[in-house]
Amino acid sequence: MPDIKLFAGNATPELAQKVAKRLYIEVGDAVVGRFSDGEISVQINENVRGSDVFIVQSTCAPTNDNLMELIVMVDALRRASAGRITAVIPYFGYARQDRRVRSARVPITAKVVADFLSSVGVDRVVMVDLHAEQIQGFFDVPVDNVFGSPVLLEDMKNRNFEDVVVVSPDIGGVVRARAIAKLLNDTDLAIIDKRRPQANVSQVMHIIGDVEGRDCIIVDDMIDTGGTLCKAAEALKEHGAKRVFAYATHPILSGVAAENIRNSVIDEVIVTDSIPLTEELKTIDKIKVLTLADMLAETIRRISNEESISAMFEH
Repeated sequence: MPDIKLFAGNATPELAQKVAKRLYIEVGDAVVGRFSDGEISVQINENVRGSDVFIVQSTCAPTNDNLMELIVMVDALRRASAGRITAVIPYFGYARQDRRVRSARVPITAKVVADFLSSVGVDRVVMVDLHAEQIQGFFDVPVDNVFGSPVLLEDMKNRNFEDVVVVSPDIGGVVRARAIAKLLNDTDLAIIDKRRPQANVSQVMHIIGDVEGRDCIIVDDMIDTGGTLCKAAEALKEHGAKRVFAYATHPILSGVAAENIRNSVIDEVIVTDSIPLTEELKTIDKIKVLTLADMLAETIRRISNEESISAMFEH
């Protein structure tokens, strides 16, 4: 195996430690801190010349700080003559602004961030469950969008679900839900039709599919405030669902998410560690966290050895 070096910022240090452990290496010696005025300070304290370097850093909240940490770390490693630099970004912030809607006067921030990372010297990018797969095309370097679904699916299969139905929380998530349903012994699919009057506020309209007396699995790529999810669970229970479980890769869980989930009729929310939970969220028994460490470690190993990434997800 080539000389792999793995570094981490302050966004996901625990995940980085788990990935390093599975690669039988240590997290690289780097100090990522702040100057007295708040500017980001990075010091790489080991030789990286010619090394295959990976930086594990989600650009979750505080999004701007974590993004700038990643960018400054890339610059420091490039100037230290790293052989190749791969940014491993479990959660890619700003991904939800990926297009202009009806020529609205708004930015395409996913493209802005992609240009930023490409220009600073990143050679390759790894992300997990991009909100929109076309974002890969915004980069001028190779991008691997790996899937969190195998991690979630393993947990689903280890549970004793009774007469299960997979639920898409909206029309846009049907492809994801259908793929999960197919892998769960080709089980039934239901869809929640809703209207969204404004950002982070949704109104569930009706259920397409039979959920009465069944275990419902809602699948999505992310949970933000949890408003959509909790109303979806309420609608499912009103239509006779026995139990409701929610699976999502990215636990953004901002704003009133903790209160929403704690007071909801959801039986359990299962997420990954692409974004670390706040201390308040850790106290909610309904939330279970699965780790992406095995999958990311294998992805890094394959990239370093020039092996196929897509082969990891062939069923």
